[in-house]
Amino acid sequence: MEDCIERILISQEELERKVKELGERITRDYWGKELRVVGILRGAFIFMADLVRNIRVPLSVDFMSISSYGEESESSGIVRILKDLDKPITHKHVLVVEDIVDTGLTLKHLKEVLATREPASLRVCALLNKEERRIVRDLEIDYLGFNIPNQFVVGYGLDFAERYRNYPFIFVLKPEYYRGEARVPEKE
Repeated sequence: MEDCIERILISQEELERKVKELGERITRDYWGKELRVVGILRGAFIFMADLVRNIRVPLSVDFMSISSYGEESESSGIVRILKDLDKPITHKHVLVVEDIVDTGLTLKHLKEVLATREPASLRVCALLNKEERRIVRDLEIDYLGFNIPNQFVVGYGLDFAERYRNYPFIFVLKPEYYRGEARVPEKE
């Protein structure tokens, strides 16, 4: 096991089962409709790729990039749209795919922005939820993978300072790695 891993929180097998289950639920709920899946970059890209392969209704994809963290381990609370949608969502059934819901501030802001664009429906699918960190209490997550404890997690698309996204499981990063007390050696 690599030195940066405190413990594996969600295994590759658990992720595969949950993504399949979520895809089946979304398929049932949108049967007979066309879906626009909006991935929130960069953390959700791996989850979204696996998810859309498990959804059996006609769909198209688009992406947004939103920042509230930068290279920090705590949200700044300031939400900025870095990349907006490429296509309009007016009268479309929209499913926002998010990697993790933490305080809820980013997702609340995103839903408010997207709602002004008059979609036919707007729902959220999040892989992870940190309920104990929630500031926005009335935030609805329509499709949820896992509730997790308030620990700093990476892997399966989630990162710290653009590292660890490529791990096929989700793990708790040792604190010394996000506090700057330890460094991942560079490959030679």
